[in-house]
Amino acid sequence: MKVLVTGSSGFLGTTLCAYLDEQGCQLTRLTTANCNLRKADSLSAYSAEKYELIFHLAAWTQAGDFCLRHPGEQWIINQQINTNTLAWWAESQPQAKLVFMGTSCAYAPGSELREDEYMAGEPIDSLYTYAMTKRMLYQGARALNRQFGLRYLCAVPSTLYGGGYHTDGRQMHFIFDLIRKILRGKEFGEPVVLWGDGHQTREIVHVGDFVRILWELTQHYENDIFNVGAGKEYSIRKFAESICEVVGYPAEQVIYDAARYVGARSKCLNIAKARAALPNYELLPLSSGLRETIEWFYRSGTYK
Repeated sequence: MKVLVTGSSGFLGTTLCAYLDEQGCQLTRLTTANCNLRKADSLSAYSAEKYELIFHLAAWTQAGDFCLRHPGEQWIINQQINTNTLAWWAESQPQAKLVFMGTSCAYAPGSELREDEYMAGEPIDSLYTYAMTKRMLYQGARALNRQFGLRYLCAVPSTLYGGGYHTDGRQMHFIFDLIRKILRGKEFGEPVVLWGDGHQTREIVHVGDFVRILWELTQHYENDIFNVGAGKEYSIRKFAESICEVVGYPAEQVIYDAARYVGARSKCLNIAKARAALPNYELLPLSSGLRETIEWFYRSGTYK
């Protein structure tokens, strides 16, 4: 099977490509180094090949308060990336199924975070621009399906974690930031200061689990949207306590700065639809996943 992957060098892209290799797929890996998706003709070099699947992972965003500081740029850059990808799919690869990533921040605050609510209401203000570019991507795929019969699948992940996270100077997603800070507190005696009061809740899913579930959904479903998460959330304080236990750092020494930006207070995807679609929907236990991720931090020296 010939498969093209945008954003192949990212955290998710790296794990997905390794999995696709194991499945015997013939991969074309696109990165910013070999294909600038912001340019309209960037994908023309790949038009001669006919792909069965296109995984569109590329996006211009970061964790933390990045979306607050770059709303205009996020709109322009992500719209360029997504529009160029959709146009190339329709014009040059209509036989391919497009599998792309949604975002949990597209759901309106107070919603039940079910797939039928993905386009309903207003996303949280601090993440509004990024959320709306993801909604636009979803609507673009639906419109091309309606007019031309193109096939797509949209997957909405919760926060992904696991070994191999790309730090490269970017702001980290919360779970990696917690691990890094607590490890530095243990190893270097630095104060561990976490954003918010610690009572905001989050859900995480191991990147390996997400990739496996994504592949299974891709094999059996099309022209649909699925949330992929753990279906259970924990407070930041609970995550911090669990990490402290593994690392051997006193949890009572963690400082919570309630004045700092925290985004949504709660975010837990409704995964009933995916569980019904995949009876073998099983996830790595959180304790095992956290220990594996912490061990990767130690081996890689990423926390230094």
